[in-house]
Amino acid sequence: MADLPDPVVASAATPTGPAEPTPPGVFGLPPAPGEDARIAQRRDRLLASLTLTAGVGLMVGLPFALKSGSEFFLPTTVALVVSLALIPLLQWLERRRLPSPIAALLCVILFLVAANIAIAAIVVPATDFFRLLPSRIGRIQSNLQPLLDIYSNLEHYVNRTLRQVASSPVRPSPSAAVSPPSSIVELAATSAPAFIVQVFYAILVAYFFLSGWTRLRQRMITERSSFGGAMATARVLQDVVDDVSSYLGTITAINIALGAIIATALYLIGMPFPLMWGGIVVLLNYIPYFGPVIAALLLAVGGLMTFNDIWTALTAPAIMYGTHLIEANVVTPLIVGHRLTINPVLILISISFWGWVWGTAGALLAVPILIIVQTVIGAAGRPDITGFLFEHGTLVRGRDREAKNYEGDTRSG
Repeated sequence: MADLPDPVVASAATPTGPAEPTPPGVFGLPPAPGEDARIAQRRDRLLASLTLTAGVGLMVGLPFALKSGSEFFLPTTVALVVSLALIPLLQWLERRRLPSPIAALLCVILFLVAANIAIAAIVVPATDFFRLLPSRIGRIQSNLQPLLDIYSNLEHYVNRTLRQVASSPVRPSPSAAVSPPSSIVELAATSAPAFIVQVFYAILVAYFFLSGWTRLRQRMITERSSFGGAMATARVLQDVVDDVSSYLGTITAINIALGAIIATALYLIGMPFPLMWGGIVVLLNYIPYFGPVIAALLLAVGGLMTFNDIWTALTAPAIMYGTHLIEANVVTPLIVGHRLTINPVLILISISFWGWVWGTAGALLAVPILIIVQTVIGAAGRPDITGFLFEHGTLVRGRDREAKNYEGDTRSG
């Protein structure tokens, strides 16, 4: 007769509490081995798909929101970019035992003084110079007469050809008459109040951002739930500040040196208002690729207004663009180095995008914004949309690499 199990042993071997319910699988059936992992993977990919869809919608709608709300977004972005560039000066003043509000006020005042000096050096002479434009039209026409003759002959040839080819006259489309402002005073009266409000708002945003930067940075680091998260936050913040401030500081020094050299050369050839032209070159050289071309065209107009010979008139833009080529291909890569090297395609796309959204101010902010975005994405992980769509991957490549490294360390440990 077989031995019966001991009731005490059987009761000890059998769990006394209720058994945990097994999560049902598809259609309520028990899940097969490994099905939990597949369900979790499908859930993660579904969430990633929703995130990708929401990101695409945000990318499509954000430019129009930024463009329509430029009265708010533009001064805010200018204030934040300028504040990031002034943070090293703020930290230097705080290390000298100055309170944060006073240090922030000094930073804002120094920036406003420098900006006003630059504006005064450009705007006041430009007003006097271009006031002479109506009286210099004849000189410009005489300098450009050979080119105008060529263009006139070409135009006559094209018109004669079009008249022979065209079978019927084409009616011009009606156009609505738009009355422009009758004077500069009227234009300033309609635009100046909004501009003053935006400038005042940007100054306040820059001041309060700088005065609270130290506390904000400490709070963002100390509120992380892990030491690794705190270190990552501190690294991202420091990288953004270092990259933006070093880029703007280095480019500003290079542009000032370039403007001084060009102003000296223009003074030697007899160009009036050389400091104004140097300031224009400094300002437009912040816009890669397009800015120097615009500066050269303006210098060509100024040369045609000043000199009686077309070759002497074109000396000014030739000097400017030749100096710029040396600066862009030799000096800037040598000083900036490879740390702030950006893909030229990304620079062109950024300038075109922000120039379309905010005009000239957006073109000036395009590269600093691109540096900020590139730094944050480099710290958070680059998107891996191709791997997500065509492979079994996630949206962020950096996180996959960190997860694999973590698994390797765990297995080796």
